[in-house]
Amino acid sequence: MPVPDALPRTERLRLRPWTTRRDDLARLTDLYGRPEVTRWLGGGPSVTPVELVQRWQQIGVADPRLGVWAIETGSPSRIAGTVLLKPLPGGIGEVEVAWHLHPDSWGCGYATEAAHAVIDRAFSGGVPEVYAVVRPGNTASVAVCRRLGMQPLGLLRRWYDVELETHRLIAPVVVD
Repeated sequence: MPVPDALPRTERLRLRPWTTRRDDLARLTDLYGRPEVTRWLGGGPSVTPVELVQRWQQIGVADPRLGVWAIETGSPSRIAGTVLLKPLPGGIGEVEVAWHLHPDSWGCGYATEAAHAVIDRAFSGGVPEVYAVVRPGNTASVAVCRRLGMQPLGLLRRWYDVELETHRLIAPVVVD
């Protein structure tokens, strides 16, 4: 399994691990304390922000192709949200891409741009396919899936014990 060298990056965005620095924790608390964000996640985190960051750090330790990153924009930098590339629960090597953006960063294309960067990183590391699972009614996230070129698979109750709109993107075949 090849491991990508660098953190994902785009022309407009810097993706970096969340930290336990005070400013990161404040933004994390603000982001995941907003009902307009957590309604699409099935509720907010059940752990403290520090514990959440520590859990996220373990994802990259278990599989360096995966991770959870803060999405930084602009200069001076501001955290727009989170992009995740993580194992699906109970899945057999299945990987999920997800994005959680602060409302002050909605509508800027950051979710699509960040998700595209981590998906490309995963594919270059040998991940064969990536899934996105979206709560019914979350038209903004379905639109991101569409812009990423993901194939809709319909409503599935496969990983989170709730019916979710499921989308899949298969790694492109590379011909030598």
